[in-house]
Amino acid sequence: MINSDAFDYINIMNRAADASFLRETVIANNIANVDTPDYKRKDVDFQSVLKDAIINSRYKTVDEAVSNTDPSDLDAYQYTDAAGFSYRIDKNNVDVDTENVELASEQIRYNALINSISMDFTRLSTVLK
Repeated sequence: MINSDAFDYINIMNRAADASFLRETVIANNIANVDTPDYKRKDVDFQSVLKDAIINSRYKTVDEAVSNTDPSDLDAYQYTDAAGFSYRIDKNNVDVDTENVELASEQIRYNALINSISMDFTRLSTVLK
């Protein structure tokens, strides 16, 4: 992680990209276990962690909140989704169609984050020339 105010957004987007990559991995694992009896769907949450950090900030603007948020405090967490719920006889609660939609959505989010980080570095490079 780079310690400079110029990299605040990049550091937070980096954490978001890490969380997105983790979520893609977890969703792929759900798809791989679609036929495993008693397997319960897992998911990753980062968005509520970031939202809470910004809402609970004492700063008035998002820019101030981002520049005063320590990216190391923004940890995505994995949880078991609807652990007590299953509509299948084998007690597995993974719906492969839903997982494929979630995976495609997360891949778009990840690519957008990586593109945004790349563009920020391009802008910084242009300024430094």
